[in-house]
Amino acid sequence: MTTAEAAPATTRPRNAARWIPFGTYYGMFPVDFALVTVSRYSEPGDTVLDPFAGRGTAVAAAAALGRDGVGIEINPVAWLYARVKLAPAPKDLVINRLKEVAALAPQYTKAMEKLPTFYRWCFAPDVRRFLLAVRENLNWRENYVDSTLAAFVLLYLHGKYGQALSNQMRQQKSMAPDYSVRWWQERNLRPSKIDIVPFLTQRIRWRYAWGELSAGRSSAILGDAVEEIPRMEHEPTPRFRLLLTSPPYHGITNYYYDHWLRYWVLGGPERPKISGERWRQESRQDDRERYKRLLQSVFKAAAKVMLPDATIYVRTDARDFTRRVTEEALRAAFPGKLLEVREAPYGQATQTALFGDTAPKPGDVDLILSCTASSSSVTPSSWRSIDP
Repeated sequence: MTTAEAAPATTRPRNAARWIPFGTYYGMFPVDFALVTVSRYSEPGDTVLDPFAGRGTAVAAAAALGRDGVGIEINPVAWLYARVKLAPAPKDLVINRLKEVAALAPQYTKAMEKLPTFYRWCFAPDVRRFLLAVRENLNWRENYVDSTLAAFVLLYLHGKYGQALSNQMRQQKSMAPDYSVRWWQERNLRPSKIDIVPFLTQRIRWRYAWGELSAGRSSAILGDAVEEIPRMEHEPTPRFRLLLTSPPYHGITNYYYDHWLRYWVLGGPERPKISGERWRQESRQDDRERYKRLLQSVFKAAAKVMLPDATIYVRTDARDFTRRVTEEALRAAFPGKLLEVREAPYGQATQTALFGDTAPKPGDVDLILSCTASSSSVTPSSWRSIDP
C-alpha cells in the first residue's frame, strides 16, 4: 500500500484505536492497511474472513468498521492477542485477577530456583515467581478474565528498560537461551526489578481509557484453517464478502520459536524445541511441497464459504517461489475471477534488521481477486483473468 493510500486518522474509531494494534507479532498487518482494505472491499454488516489471522488485525479492523470478522490462528500466542482485543474482560476484573495471581507468587520460590539458568538472567526474582504463578493459575483458554490478563503479561514480557517485565530482550522476538545467557554474562547485563502490580495496572488502565472494541459477532478461532474452514460449510452463518489474509511466507520464520518464551508462560516447554507436532506445524515452511499443499488446501476450503462476488485479498512475499505458489493456489481455488497485482515494497527497515539482517528485501505483493477490475488507479496490464 502506498503512502497515498494510508488511512486517515478518522478511519480509526476512538474506542478501537488502542485495541486494534494490541499484541506484538512477527509479520503482522499494518493497522491502517487493514482498515483501508476492509473499508474498500466490504460494507457494514458484511463478514470478513482471515484464515491466517496472526494477532487478529484484519478481524479487529472489520469489527471496528461495523463488519463481522472471523479469524483462524494456529499459534496460541497470536490467537490470545486476537481473542482479547475482540472481547477483553472488564478492566476492574482483570486488575483484581492480577492482584490475586501476584499474591500467589511467593508460593513459587522453590520452583523458581529450579528454573534453567536462562530465567535467572532474564527475569528478576519477583518476576520469575509471578510468571510461574501465571503459568500455573491462569485458565487462558476458557476464562475470559484469565485470557485478558495473560495477554497483557505476554505483551509486556520483555522489551525496553522500564517498559517490560524484562529489559533483557527486544519486545518482538524471544532469543535463543544459550546465546542470550552468553551475551548477558559477557556484559554483566542483569534484569531490572519491576513492581509488577503497579506496572501492569498502569498499562491495563491505559489500554481501556478510550473504551473497548465493539466486536459484535466477530470471533477468533484457535485451530488449523485446513480443519476449521470446512466446518463453516455446514453452519447457518452468512457467507464471507471479503477474505483478507497474509499466509506464512516460505522459509522466513518459525512463529513458535520466535515466541517460545511467551509460549512457556502459557504452559509450553522451558526451552525452545526443534521437534514436536506443534513446532513442526509452525516451522519455517522450508518443505516446498508441504507449503504448496497448505495454501492449496486453505484457499480451496475458503472458496466454498465465500459469496459469489466476494473479494479475495492476499498479501504475500514478493520472492519468486512464495509468490508463484500463492498465485497457483488462488488460480485453482477461484477460477474465473480477475487477478490484480499490486507491488508493496517495504518503505522502511524490516523486523529482521532488529536482529542483524540488514540485507535488502524484495518486499510484499498484494494479490487481489474479484469479479471486476478494481476502481483504483491501476493500469489494465496489472490485472488479468485467472481462468485456467
